[in-house]
Amino acid sequence: MTFGWTQHEGHAIALPAHNVDTDQLIPSRFMSTPRDEGYGKFLLHDLRRDADGNEHKHFPLNRFRNASILVTGRNFGSGSSREAAVYALVDAGIRAVLAPSFGDIFSSNAINNGMLPAQISPEDHITLLSLLDDASMLAQICLEKNHISIGDCSIAFELDPTWRTKLINGWDDIDLTMQHGEDIKKHKKNLEQSALWALPAANRQRS
Repeated sequence: MTFGWTQHEGHAIALPAHNVDTDQLIPSRFMSTPRDEGYGKFLLHDLRRDADGNEHKHFPLNRFRNASILVTGRNFGSGSSREAAVYALVDAGIRAVLAPSFGDIFSSNAINNGMLPAQISPEDHITLLSLLDDASMLAQICLEKNHISIGDCSIAFELDPTWRTKLINGWDDIDLTMQHGEDIKKHKKNLEQSALWALPAANRQRS
């Protein structure tokens, strides 16, 4: 279970590149690092640094280190299914990513780790990139209303209702399933009475 939230206020920055995949978010050579050591320092490592490991001073995340909201290009988080890509973002303090489209598995991993993948329209994407051009601005996100405000700009984003529920409550897939615990028990009891053959052999012996 992660920390649930309904509203977030933080600084937003633009990372306008399209097709930023999970290998760019965290190169595979860093994935042997124990999770409890944190992955934030590896986020976009090869884009943020040169071959000698020195930071590119003009890269957005190097300039604006307090950012917690990213406005990115389309197809963000595509590529392999590695959940470590989301770990790197979350460990670096990112709470929400806004983009015209996302990798499907990345989005699911993001929700399960308490991070919002907010899908915005191409028109709103252009507006936000223009607004955040070479700047960091304070933004407010409301999950209940599905909107984000940056300066005088207020836009809507798309989010599956089940995903919204999971974010607000801090649930992952297991937590969500456990909310139906009583229904699961009733279903099992009905099986014991009407379809005993459907139960594992060990359960049949105990019944």
